[in-house]
Amino acid sequence: MENYDFDLFVIGAGSGGVRACRVAADLGARVAVAEERDFGGTCVNLGCVPKKLFSYAAHYADDWEDCRGFGWKPGTAEFDWSSLLANKNKEIARLNGIYRNILKSRKIRIFSSRARLTGAHEVEVGGERYRARYILLATGGWPWKTSFPGNELAITSNEIFHLPELPESIVIYGGGYIAAEFASILHGLGVAVTLVYRGEKLLRGFDEDIRTFITGEFSKRLRLELNREIESIARADNGQLRAILDSGEEIATGEVLCATGRKPMTCDLGLENTRIERQADGAIEVDEHFETAEPGIFAVGDVINRVTLTPVALAEGQIVARRLFGGQDENMDYEYIPSAVFCHPNIATVGRTESEVKLEGKDYDVYLAKVRQLKHTLSGRDELSLIKLIVERESQCVIGLHMAGPDAGELAQGFAVAMNCGATKADFDRTIGIHPTLAEEFVTMRNQRKVHAVGT
Repeated sequence: MENYDFDLFVIGAGSGGVRACRVAADLGARVAVAEERDFGGTCVNLGCVPKKLFSYAAHYADDWEDCRGFGWKPGTAEFDWSSLLANKNKEIARLNGIYRNILKSRKIRIFSSRARLTGAHEVEVGGERYRARYILLATGGWPWKTSFPGNELAITSNEIFHLPELPESIVIYGGGYIAAEFASILHGLGVAVTLVYRGEKLLRGFDEDIRTFITGEFSKRLRLELNREIESIARADNGQLRAILDSGEEIATGEVLCATGRKPMTCDLGLENTRIERQADGAIEVDEHFETAEPGIFAVGDVINRVTLTPVALAEGQIVARRLFGGQDENMDYEYIPSAVFCHPNIATVGRTESEVKLEGKDYDVYLAKVRQLKHTLSGRDELSLIKLIVERESQCVIGLHMAGPDAGELAQGFAVAMNCGATKADFDRTIGIHPTLAEEFVTMRNQRKVHAVGT
């Protein structure tokens, strides 16, 4: 055996990297981690956590109006952006400390600088080189902007968490979950929002009924410019921005948020010094055990661009550490992973979309309902919820669950457990609902649409 400085060297102290460090150290490994930014990665600093806090803040605008129908007579509502930022920053700093303490308490060596691969078992960090038996890449992803004149004037989802002042108006470019979430958040905080998207419906890749529904709900709240692209951005004499669309229309705005996606952060990692292979978008290629083409080097999380969710990165990092140092032979199951979009209303999904089931060539049944939440019978708000089940005909298993409505993520989590256990439509039907709730609609659905596989 060669002499190594560490058993495991992790590059990136986000969710997946920290989980791998913790598990490996608990199993007796000598572990080091390098992180050039803040501990906790995208989720803690520039994603899930601050975004959800902002979403909570935006919801109070609706609650303020809805309470009138229940007899409350609120006074003037005032929102202080600086207070929200300060409280958010305080919480993020607390979480950063928790992540760092997880590592320190296990005597994991921490390098607060960029690390690069210099060979199959070698890492350079802080001007020194270290040898490691295994290396794990968990560097995550980073926002990218569509290329057009003036795109340097646009901000990304990174900068929006640190704006010194909230703009009066904003143009959001994109139609994915990041664009949808920030459109809802900023609208709720009183910003005039225009959402520009090149497609006909928002949230490509989600179930088509959800896409149609949420696009309709968004059109009630803010300005949608669908089938449009931004051709350029310019600074006007008054300091405002001008977003010029491909239709020729110009939109004057305080800010432009480019929410056109994220790409794996694999630049300047020294990959050229190894046999590691990358996909066209920069994602690192790995096998079913998360090992790259260079034996002994592994990768997990957003940097491999499989399922870019924090809990998935956690699970992947844990699987790698347990396999390397605990002898556990476990594979990642991606089939029934629940996910949510914290737009208004929320979206949650578990399992397959209807388009995916069609491609599989299976007979299936669809149960779909649009529901007006009891709350809105008094609030008067023109807001509906949508719930959908997809049932495989032969097995009668529920293989797709989709929802747009309040607290959709909270509701879907429990159903994900049932679906991972192979729950059938009959299991749903014989479950007693909690009345009156929106969740009970999932166990009372009777309207059925039968779909036959192509060619049958």
